[in-house]
Amino acid sequence: MNPKTSDQLATGVIYALVAAVIGILIFLLGYILMTGIPHISGHFLTSAAQSFRAGGGVRDQLFNSLYLLVLTLIISFPIALGSGIYLSEYAPENWVTSLIRTSVEVLSSLPSVVVGLFGYLLFVIRFGMGFSILAGAIALTFFNLPLLTRSIEESLQDVSELQREAGLSLGLSRWKTITGIVLPAAVPGILTGIILSAGRVFGEAAALIYTAGQSAPTVNYGDWNPMDSASFLNPMRPAETLAVHIWKLNTEGVTPDAAQISSGASAVLIVVILLFNLMARLLGNWMYKKMTATR
Repeated sequence: MNPKTSDQLATGVIYALVAAVIGILIFLLGYILMTGIPHISGHFLTSAAQSFRAGGGVRDQLFNSLYLLVLTLIISFPIALGSGIYLSEYAPENWVTSLIRTSVEVLSSLPSVVVGLFGYLLFVIRFGMGFSILAGAIALTFFNLPLLTRSIEESLQDVSELQREAGLSLGLSRWKTITGIVLPAAVPGILTGIILSAGRVFGEAAALIYTAGQSAPTVNYGDWNPMDSASFLNPMRPAETLAVHIWKLNTEGVTPDAAQISSGASAVLIVVILLFNLMARLLGNWMYKKMTATR
């Protein structure tokens, strides 16, 4: 086989594999959306779930998922950003750094149910947090940190060394070079890591069953006092998320229309993740232009 033919054959195989992956993704998304969107309505999105009667919605579960996502990112992003900057810009290449990177990789491979059991034993039982949003957010931080840290480190390493040298040659300190030149250039890659980790957090169920709980008590959406037990902002209240609600419907199925609610909730989950990705991309592009002064 001559080189031209082998190159064409390899290119065709690669295109076929890419088409297969895209086809599978389109099939999964299409099936979930086509079976779930007909069950989505204004009442479905704004009404509380029902335990034994038909006609329930996913209002509380949707808000709990978004609240837990924001709280998890608030906790994990500063830690991951600091770790990524250290590993990329300051850490020497020795056995300590290799051990840190290996630990990050091992932590990223832990099953989510193990993280959930760890959070249950430590935060729910040992620290007395009970089933709460805060316990779930801290547990998901352990689940989220490896991917986010690795993404930030790789994004910083992808920035050209010439940009660092240019900053240092202008008399900027190393820290000012990192914050003023390297970080703005790495914003698209960092944002990609945030989107990937946010998708995992938003769709996570196993870890939250043991930490955030499986109940969605009625809360007062007009009370902005986080210390009130009935306030929707109270981080110490139990919170059933959308993913946990879907799991619960498909395992217990005590409501007459459990299949319809599960399909609708799955479609809402997919749509919210897609919208979050789109808004994050738009925000990231705007931030990149602002921070790098590009037009």
